[in-house]
Amino acid sequence: MSDAAAQYLAQNREQHIAQLVDFLRIPSISALSAHKPDIRKAAEWLAQALAGSGLENVAILETSGNPVVYADHLHAPGKPTVLIYGHYDVQPVDPLNLWVTAPFEPSLRDGRIYARGSSDDKGQTYMHVKALEALIRTGELGVNVKLCIEGEEEIGSVHLVPFVEQNAKLLAADTLVISDSSIFSADQPAICYGLRGLCALQLDLITANSDLHSGTYGGAVPNANHALVELLATLHGKDGTVQVAGFYDDVKPLSGEERAAYAALPHDDEAYRQTLALPALHGEVGYSTLERSSARPTLEINGIYGGFQGEGTKTVIPAQAHAKITCRLVDHQDPERVLDLIEGHLRQNCPEGAAISLTRIDKGRPFLTSLESPAIQTAAAAYEAGWGVKPLFTRMGGSIPIVEPLARILQVPVVLMGFGLDSDNLHAPNEHFELANYDRGLTTLIHFYTHLQAVR
Repeated sequence: MSDAAAQYLAQNREQHIAQLVDFLRIPSISALSAHKPDIRKAAEWLAQALAGSGLENVAILETSGNPVVYADHLHAPGKPTVLIYGHYDVQPVDPLNLWVTAPFEPSLRDGRIYARGSSDDKGQTYMHVKALEALIRTGELGVNVKLCIEGEEEIGSVHLVPFVEQNAKLLAADTLVISDSSIFSADQPAICYGLRGLCALQLDLITANSDLHSGTYGGAVPNANHALVELLATLHGKDGTVQVAGFYDDVKPLSGEERAAYAALPHDDEAYRQTLALPALHGEVGYSTLERSSARPTLEINGIYGGFQGEGTKTVIPAQAHAKITCRLVDHQDPERVLDLIEGHLRQNCPEGAAISLTRIDKGRPFLTSLESPAIQTAAAAYEAGWGVKPLFTRMGGSIPIVEPLARILQVPVVLMGFGLDSDNLHAPNEHFELANYDRGLTTLIHFYTHLQAVR
C-alpha cells in the first residue's frame, strides 16, 4: 500500500468510523415491511457516502422491490474493470432481550463495533467505499470500478436477478468482488472459493378440523404433533446422513487435493466443541467437521411448532403442526430437484390419519470458482500484504444466492474477499465486527486494487 493512501486512512480513521456508526444506526431490515422507509433511508445514506468518496454517476436505481445503489469511477482506459457487490439490508434482531446493547445503537467496546449489520454486510461493504476513497483522493486508483449495492440479500435477492439481466451492459466488468464472507481466524485470512446453495420449504400437517379435548378424544384420534415428529424422524439416519432417496446423487466427491487442504487447516475439534458448549459433535460419517460444515450438503429442521405453547398446561390434542426445513447444497445440486425429492419423501412417508401441504420458500444455487483465476491470485497476494501471512483457500458453509446468477449472467470471475469472522454473531444477537480486521482489511483492499492494474 502506498504511503499516501495509508496516511489518508490513518488521518481519517476516526471520522470514517463515525460515519460507519451512522450507517449502522439505520434499521434497514428487509424482511419486515414496517422498515420499508428505513430501507430507502439506508440507500440514500449510501448514495451520499459514495458521492462524498469521489465516486461518480451515483444513482439509486429502482427495482420491483428495494432499490439498488450504483456508482462508478471509470478513468483507467485499458485497465481492468472491477464490479463490487454488497448489500445494505440487514437481518431482524430477535430475540431483542439477548442484546447487550441496542442493535441499532452501535457500541464500540473491546476492540469491536457491535450493531446489526456491522459484519453482515454494511461494515464490509463500507470498507470498499473507504478504500476507494483513499485511492481516489490520493490519485492512485489505477483500475475502473463499479459498485452494485442491493437491499434484498437477506430475503433472497428476489428482484436483483431481473435487474442484472436488464442492466448487464451497465454492470459489465472483468472481475466481480464480494466482501460478504469470513476469514478463517483473526490471524489467518482465507479466500473462499465455494459457497453452498440453499433451498427451503414450509411443512404444514393437519389431522382433525380443530384441536380436541385430550380426555374426550385421547387414544381415538391422531395427534398432529406425534405425526409430525414421526415424519421428520424419517429424514435422517442415526449416522447423520440424509435419508431422502437421491439426495446425494449429484454431489461431486471431494478430490484428494481438497481433502488434504481441509486436513491442513488449523482446526481443533475439541476446542470447537467446548466453544459451543456441546456434549459432542455430530454429522455425516466419513467426513471431518470442516468438510461437513462447508463442503457437504445438509438438511436441517429449523423450526417446529404445534399445539399449546403458553405457560402451564392445556389438555388438547393438536390438529395442526408445522415445521420449517432448509438444505445447504454443494456444487452440481439443483435446488428445484432437491425440493422435488424432499417433497416426494414427505408425501410417501406421511403417517396415516394426517395430511400435509408443502410451500417452497427460498432457493439458490451453489457456487464454485477456480483457484487459478488471476484475480484470485491477486487477492491472495493482497491478503498476504494485509495480514503478513499467506491466506488459506476454503469453501464457506453459508450461502450468498446471488453469486451464481451474477457470475453466470455477467460471465465474470468472482473473488470472495471476506473480512469477518464466523464468531461475529451474524444473524444473531450481539453481532459485531473486529476493528483490527477492519483496519487490516482496508490495507488488503488497497493492495488488491493497486496490484489488479497489472491483471488482464
